[in-house]
Amino acid sequence: MQDASFFTTPQGRDIAYHLNGGGGPGVVFLGGLKSDMQGTKATHLEAWAKARGQAFLRFDYSGHGQSSGSFEQGCIGDWAEDAEAAIAALTSGPQVFVGSSMGGWISLLMARRMPERMAGLVTIAAAPDFTEDSMWAGFSEAQKSEMAETGRVALPSDYGDPYIITQRMIEDGRKQLVLRTPLSLPVPVRFLQGTADKDVPMSVALRLLEHAQGPDLRLTLVDGADHSFSTAPCLDLITNSIEEVLGLAGQP
Repeated sequence: MQDASFFTTPQGRDIAYHLNGGGGPGVVFLGGLKSDMQGTKATHLEAWAKARGQAFLRFDYSGHGQSSGSFEQGCIGDWAEDAEAAIAALTSGPQVFVGSSMGGWISLLMARRMPERMAGLVTIAAAPDFTEDSMWAGFSEAQKSEMAETGRVALPSDYGDPYIITQRMIEDGRKQLVLRTPLSLPVPVRFLQGTADKDVPMSVALRLLEHAQGPDLRLTLVDGADHSFSTAPCLDLITNSIEEVLGLAGQP
């Protein structure tokens, strides 16, 4: 396995990444909450990019994978800063952002922060505003009291240890919401969503499609696909969607 490279963000966080040179527009993969760049989708897309001679970037947010910091210290705003710094420092020219779960939210924040760098967008089970609409809205009164008293709540996870959700994450998330104000996506956009996703329901994808504004927005629902969206047909759909967006962005 190739060793990761590192760069330091303007905020002083050391971010681990893998960058492949190649043709543009480049492709940037933005992973999910507590996932890392060694996941199935990230490595599959890297292999796809290498086969095409496509520029490709995958990285770990701070507190994730090989990057510095701890997960409990982080929040959506920090991870968006990491993504913005990685795109600015490690890529050049227009990019297709590919955001999975929380990475879908991050990619929408990038669309607002650096629209000149976005050639297209593909999201996979995008989870915009989840700290408010899923976590906080789903907390019991006991959990809200616990957070007020201790500054944190432990949520069970199907993927390993419980998620420690801090008051900072909830409060910062309210500053990063994308579904409460206009969301312009003036590039080719493909939203992908599984019907059997227990973490991000279809209603989120439908709300995102209805809320976003752009000339070419399409939502594809995959019957029976779960949140991981990592079966062979799902992985093929991701790469096919990226190739479609690249074609519309002017790449042959």
